[in-house]
Amino acid sequence: MCGKLGIIDWGIGGISVYKLIKGRRPEVSVVYFSDTGVTPYGKMSRAELVGRLNEVIEFLKSKDVTHLVIGCNAASTAIPYLDSQGLKIEGVIEAAVEMTAKLKPTRLGLIGGRRTVLSGVYRKAFAERGIGVEQRIAQPLSGLIESGDVSSDELRADCRKILSPLKNCSHILLACTHYPAIAHILREFVSPSTIFIDPAAELARRAGLWRLSDHGKDEFFTSGSPETMRSSALTAFGCKLPDVRVDRLGAAVRK
Repeated sequence: MCGKLGIIDWGIGGISVYKLIKGRRPEVSVVYFSDTGVTPYGKMSRAELVGRLNEVIEFLKSKDVTHLVIGCNAASTAIPYLDSQGLKIEGVIEAAVEMTAKLKPTRLGLIGGRRTVLSGVYRKAFAERGIGVEQRIAQPLSGLIESGDVSSDELRADCRKILSPLKNCSHILLACTHYPAIAHILREFVSPSTIFIDPAAELARRAGLWRLSDHGKDEFFTSGSPETMRSSALTAFGCKLPDVRVDRLGAAVRK
């Protein structure tokens, strides 16, 4: 079945994936859903996260989406528990592991959200490939980037604290699609030889292999603030979004 491509993220991180997909296949019709109106996915319980993602999937299906990219590491940890409702789903974790393993890191670091790190999904996947990984929770960074902050003193202070134990890693995996927006800041606190790994390119490559609809304009929805989404997408990724519509998909827990 040939339909539209859906992209889910808690916020604007998935815009980095969106840009790469459109660069490869500008004709593809995309429906993007940013879920900032609810608890950050990395802070939800598994049951809450699965329930919420299933709601978003149902909404995207109503928009003729047949293939789905989950451009969020925290949400990608829930893929095995989702009701795919017939959709082809690609998450960021498998793409990130495959991309990283090909680079053969001698000392691998990882920064990501709380759920991403504590789930152990990356540690297990890399262990199966004989690769150790040093992980750091970087939860504050995505919130700052989401607000449009890509250069403040507060952001720099958080980056310094988070990256200090990883500064001599050969490679650091950016296990959140928000982080590439501040790669220039992250670079200040690591060795000049450290390589940052952004799995968005591999995720976009995989999505680019799908047979998708080329009819209709891209659509952008959020459960949060459309004004913040538009301004932050422009600040963080240089992406000028068209009209962003609000759909809250019913009540959701916020903590």
